[in-house]
Amino acid sequence: MSLEELETRVKKLSMRATDAKMNLHDLAEELPVDWEKIPETAERTFEIFKELSAARRQLKAAKKAAAEA
Repeated sequence: MSLEELETRVKKLSMRATDAKMNLHDLAEELPVDWEKIPETAERTFEIFKELSAARRQLKAAKKAAAEA
């Protein structure tokens, strides 16, 4: 994956992470309404942030490799 593609991926994941974070926040604010959705919403948020973290590490490594080349 090119550096540009990695940067685009990180940007998209960052937007998804922000949306997921807001969904979790909104759910928490509305408690006890829809409390049953907590595990599903939290898991989705966790997975997105996990993916974002991995993509950021990959981008950082790619930038370092490009700088050394």
